Amino acid sequence: MKAGNIREMSPEERERKLVDLKEELFNLRFQHGAGQLENSQKLKQTKRDIARVKTIIREVADTKEG
Repeated sequence: MKAGNIREMSPEERERKLVDLKEELFNLRFQHGAGQLENSQKLKQTKRDIARVKTIIREVADTKEG
């Protein structure tokens, strides 16, 4: 997921994407614990995507305040 794509989303879409990514991370962790996760790189990528969405949400909030 690219930062430009996230910036084009509405605030509601960004919040929904964040919730979806957190759910996906939960499921990936569960699969990893059960030994069923085939692509462990997906875990790392999902964490990065969550951080990217949170960063952009914060950037937008900071620019609106100042």
